Amino acid sequence: MSNVIEVKSVRTGDMYYKIEHDSGLAIYLYPKKDYNSKYAIFGTHFGSVNNAFSLDGGDVKKVPDGIAHYLEHKMFECEDGDAFAKYAKTGANANAYTSFNKTCYLFSCTENFDESFDILLDFVQRPYFTEETVAKEQGIIGQEIRMYDDSAEWVVMFNLLKSMYKSHPVQLDIAGTVESIAEITPELLYDCYYTYYNLNNMVLCVSGDLSVEDVLKTADKKLKKCEKHDIKSYFKDEPYEVCSHYIEQKFPVSVPLFNFGYKEKAHKVSQKESAEIDIIMTVLTSPSFELYNKLDEAKLINQSFDAEYFDGQGYNSVIFSGESRSPEEAASVIKEFIEKLKAEGLSAEDFEIAKKEVYGDLVSSLNNVEAIANALVDAHFNETDMFGFIDDVADCTVEDVNLRLKNMFDTDNTVLSVILPDKE
Repeated sequence: MSNVIEVKSVRTGDMYYKIEHDSGLAIYLYPKKDYNSKYAIFGTHFGSVNNAFSLDGGDVKKVPDGIAHYLEHKMFECEDGDAFAKYAKTGANANAYTSFNKTCYLFSCTENFDESFDILLDFVQRPYFTEETVAKEQGIIGQEIRMYDDSAEWVVMFNLLKSMYKSHPVQLDIAGTVESIAEITPELLYDCYYTYYNLNNMVLCVSGDLSVEDVLKTADKKLKKCEKHDIKSYFKDEPYEVCSHYIEQKFPVSVPLFNFGYKEKAHKVSQKESAEIDIIMTVLTSPSFELYNKLDEAKLINQSFDAEYFDGQGYNSVIFSGESRSPEEAASVIKEFIEKLKAEGLSAEDFEIAKKEVYGDLVSSLNNVEAIANALVDAHFNETDMFGFIDDVADCTVEDVNLRLKNMFDTDNTVLSVILPDKE
């Protein structure tokens, strides 16, 4: 009998269910009464950085770079037909993605939810790999890799990561290389599948006008009980210092692109720390604050300017990105502003404005079924609580944020990655 836990937010009045399913899978249902759209996402804690692992303390297996992404592609090809073709019959909009630390399969629909949900739970649990289909996919993914190699936005980011990280696989392209995917075999795909696609290492999140009974009638039928195993990923020691402070490459673009990053000491970010960081990042990127306007008035950025706190297993950094006629000048202005902010601290007024902006975005996201389900996936894999995070933002103080600020942004540990127009 599955255990159903009701999780309520006193602050927002919202609620969701966490279902500890007999199969070992954690299922989250966030009911949204009278919403037309329904969304489901089925994810595993297996991403591009997990290229060396052991199962139950056994030998460490090293697999080719890009195998998590390759496996995502292959999962849609079933013995009884393509999963996308099945979704086409139900009218659902289906997709999948692989990131640095997870792989997720998803769909959204306004009708035929049961049929689409059945497809999702079916094909993700039924791997089908042969020598012929694996070889065929190498050509398809090889084309995708070359497409990313032609994307200036992709190249400027990975140039930054390669200059920032010496050993950690976060520097490697999520899809791998043409050479690395050529090493992938059905046996390696099955090894990865039966290690990481164990239901105890996965999560299923559903949002929409649905009940626990709606979810369980399909889940109970489709989910296969899994024995829990100890999965461990391995990473080489990563030095604190960046590899190089500057890298540039020419590309057929009209305006230079840049990524400017601060490398931080690798650590697991707590929920409270994450709330404080979100407020800091808002101060550094929102048009409501000084830095954005300073860069904008100097015509050093345009509306593409953004930043993120980038973290996962063994890596932490802050990355600013955008287009700029003078990337070095933009990076210099960002660096000088942050040094001044650290020295003087965030004012109480700016803190309150930023906190309200972050809090407002979080609460408004509770009206979007896609945002809800994806937030639940992230919270599960990060071992945090979605409602608890909203509370942490609301309970943040200016003293908390200024203390956090002092422990971030090492001026001597930065990288500027630039894409310059190739005039030829």
